[in-house]
Amino acid sequence: MKRRRFIQTTTAASGAGLSTAPTSRAEAGGKPRKPNLVIIHCDELNFRTLGCYRATLPPEQAFMWGRNKGAVCETPHIDRIAAEGVLCTKFYAATPVCSPSRSSFISGQYPQNTSVTNNNLHLSDEVISFAELLKGAGYATGYAGKWHLDGQGKPQWEPRRKFGFEDNRYMFNRGHWKQFENTPQGPRVKARKNGKPDYAVKGADENSFATDFLSTKAMKFIEQHKDRPFCYMLSIPDPHGPDTVRAPYDTMYDDTVVEKPRTYGKNGKQAPSWAKPTPKCHYKMAQYHGMMKCIDDNVGRITRHLEKLGLLDDTILVFTADHGDMRGEHHRQNKGIPLEASAKVPFMIRYPKSISADRRVNQVLNTVDFLPSMLALMGVDTTGREEGRDCSGILTTGQHPKGWSDVTFLRSTGQPKDDRVGWLAAVTPRYKLILSSAEEPWLLDLKEDPDELTNFIRDPRHHEVAKSLAQDLVAYGKKFKDPYCSHPTVEAQLKTLAA
Repeated sequence: MKRRRFIQTTTAASGAGLSTAPTSRAEAGGKPRKPNLVIIHCDELNFRTLGCYRATLPPEQAFMWGRNKGAVCETPHIDRIAAEGVLCTKFYAATPVCSPSRSSFISGQYPQNTSVTNNNLHLSDEVISFAELLKGAGYATGYAGKWHLDGQGKPQWEPRRKFGFEDNRYMFNRGHWKQFENTPQGPRVKARKNGKPDYAVKGADENSFATDFLSTKAMKFIEQHKDRPFCYMLSIPDPHGPDTVRAPYDTMYDDTVVEKPRTYGKNGKQAPSWAKPTPKCHYKMAQYHGMMKCIDDNVGRITRHLEKLGLLDDTILVFTADHGDMRGEHHRQNKGIPLEASAKVPFMIRYPKSISADRRVNQVLNTVDFLPSMLALMGVDTTGREEGRDCSGILTTGQHPKGWSDVTFLRSTGQPKDDRVGWLAAVTPRYKLILSSAEEPWLLDLKEDPDELTNFIRDPRHHEVAKSLAQDLVAYGKKFKDPYCSHPTVEAQLKTLAA
């Protein structure tokens, strides 16, 4: 029987100056207002495209495609969130692929326990999302954009299973459509081919282009619910492929000046199976950066809208993504592997009532940590089902909670077969221990080798690190019922390393 029945800053383009409206409101009767929550969630975002993340890196890591004009995207509005809040330098996707990552973010559980271990699967009816908990606490809740947790439907507007997002009129299940429109029957993909939705960008403008269209829906929801606490998740389907963007963003950057990433020419013979170079791999960035610039301008629109309504300082504003994109690093494209460009994602949060400005959190965090951390910050009880950690104290004070272990866990997609496990990883701010059934374990040291090309597993200096991380993986596998840890080959590797 199902658990429940489902009920239905600084550029000219950003506008002139900031609003002088008050940035804080109170509820009717003068009571302190509960914090609102606005999440801007992107798809397949390489963290190096953001100025605030480049500022955390040495130049050779920050400017992976060169420093030439036309090869670097400036993101002042996203950077503002980091400058006025906290930026997490080590935030990882539990599984760096769309659906599994989203399932962990929504639920606070590892993908193997949400039923979503690969793309296009149904989120378990038993999952209790952060939106459902906030709805139960009196919040207006809504969602616009890509959902990707309801099976094969494409685009499939307004999925019947809402998981607490009460206004889901502009939620669509999957696809990377470039333009939308309203019709008497509801929203639809504007670009058509033979009467069916199409990915074409031709004809898109500031009203119909996906990022603009969905951001406008978020702003309308905020205005409609400005007098009560609200939670809204804006899930932008860019900068995922196809790499196309509307004018004028399509001509702002220049692929002729883009350089190959440092690791583009890596030796594939020395790489593990999960990081082999792929035959077809481009590193062009002009359209990708154009998509990011459009996203940044819309972040500016939303921020100014909150300011105008006097809600900015009463709103927990989060900017993040589901996973990264290799963009030519290691001669690879897209995601799905434990290397930084794929598995590490941006995460920053602005809420001046609890979080001081311009701080960095360097502890290792995970998408499963979002639900317990956010609800603790908002003073809303959880069900106790979450498997992530409450990191709210780290976000607000920088201090570890009692018993904190600075390690988290990542896994590849799919369920283990009798003969194969893709990969499984224990990750700290400096190290990654990665196991699979296809080769010997890999130990990466991001301090000694930030390009992630060298396996330190046989280095005597790293013996104790590998042992400790193997013990952590054994404990993780038992506690969170990850079948990857009990695969015979992986289990034997863990036993040897942990001894």
